[in-house]
Amino acid sequence: MAMEFKYVRIQGKEIALNTLQGKGIFSMCWQMVQDDRMEQEDADLFKEIDSWFAEHLPWPPQCKNQEPVVCWFKTENSEEMLKMIRPAMWLLEKYKHPYYVIYTNDPGEIIYEDQYQVATRVDGYLQIESLQDGWFGKS
Repeated sequence: MAMEFKYVRIQGKEIALNTLQGKGIFSMCWQMVQDDRMEQEDADLFKEIDSWFAEHLPWPPQCKNQEPVVCWFKTENSEEMLKMIRPAMWLLEKYKHPYYVIYTNDPGEIIYEDQYQVATRVDGYLQIESLQDGWFGKS
């Protein structure tokens, strides 16, 4: 039985300063462009991808205001969005930039929603807990 998830996010290992969460795919790729880590042809490809999203994906007001939010694609109706993001994922792989594809049904408190995405409030703090005993005994 396959599990169905409502939301998906592509994020990296590096932490965004305003959210203290993993940077999203657009932030990671823009950082690589700004740091001249991409060949010009690849930087141009990412700029085309970003332009397509700017034209087709609404920009949450919270993102415009640089509020601490995390955006997630809806899986139910964002097939076209996910298809268009794949070349950006390919660029991350080409330049050996690690990333995660995270699926969830509970992305957090939703404060913005449109046809393709949601933005969730960031709690404002990180909760650090000690490790639990593993199946092999105490750590």
